[in-house]
Amino acid sequence: MGETYAEVVTKYVQGTRLIVVASPGEQRRKRLAEKYGVRACSSCDELLAIKDVDAVFIATPHAHHAEDALRCAKAGKHLMIDKPMACSVEACDAILEACEARKLKCSVMFTHRARAGNAKAKEIIDSGRLGRVIHLRSYQLVPGGMEIVPKWQQLPENIGLLFGHGIHNLDAARWFTGQEITRVFAKSRNLGPAYPVEGTSDVLLVLADGTVCYIFCSFEVPNPGFPRSGIGARIVCERGLLDIDAYGETRMSCDGKGWETVATQEPIDWAGQGFLDPVRLQAYVANVQAFIDAVQGRRSLPIDGWDGRQAVAAALAAYESSRTNKEIVLAESRRTK
Repeated sequence: MGETYAEVVTKYVQGTRLIVVASPGEQRRKRLAEKYGVRACSSCDELLAIKDVDAVFIATPHAHHAEDALRCAKAGKHLMIDKPMACSVEACDAILEACEARKLKCSVMFTHRARAGNAKAKEIIDSGRLGRVIHLRSYQLVPGGMEIVPKWQQLPENIGLLFGHGIHNLDAARWFTGQEITRVFAKSRNLGPAYPVEGTSDVLLVLADGTVCYIFCSFEVPNPGFPRSGIGARIVCERGLLDIDAYGETRMSCDGKGWETVATQEPIDWAGQGFLDPVRLQAYVANVQAFIDAVQGRRSLPIDGWDGRQAVAAALAAYESSRTNKEIVLAESRRTK
């Protein structure tokens, strides 16, 4: 992820420049620094001593997000934090308070808001053409088993796969509907051999207006997996339907008419160009550019720290529900500025 952000800032984003990369891993920081022609630091404190750093991208493992983000905010740096924002609601609140006290911008990287199909679906929903959302069914199904999951993501300190990946789906429930999540009931488990973290979660959400959302997140479905379920959603509205494939076609039916394709996401060349494929980077570019523009006063943040905080609250409630076999009611909280 550090290389993703370095690539985006260096080659695609306007109005800013890469100054330094920081990592405790000597080989990693040296390789990135040499590739992008910037300084290398071994620690966050060393990075913060550099005077011309205005903003910091937090791309460390989940368990380190809170400490790194708080240190940077207290030093007066704007923050772009890779999802999930932090590993507790209290840590998210501390980051938000530190940024608000210093009038700093804080954004969280929810890339799927910028994928073509999701963006078009949101546009259609907001237009009112289909009426209010009355049900949402969301998927993130990755075939191949837990063996494909990086080892660091399987460390319990980084919480789990719903937290690290399904958090996109939790964010989408709020984003598509414009409603807060009020109740959560979930079951998280491993479908096959036990691992340090769960590989599969079923999550039922109730939103503030009573809308019900269901999320199925699994890295344990057999190959080849189901079509159109890598990450996507089926949304029932008052006057129509949306069938979203974030990595393919998004289709709409309105007023009982047949399906029409309203957006198509260009495929990512994983086998060839890999994770630095410009198609994959499009969503990062859009979100980073919006963040930089907000820092420079040209627009408001489309994704802010509150969005990150609420997704974390919902994910942690899902794990608590699974442990206790009870529905979890989320506490009402005030959106920070």
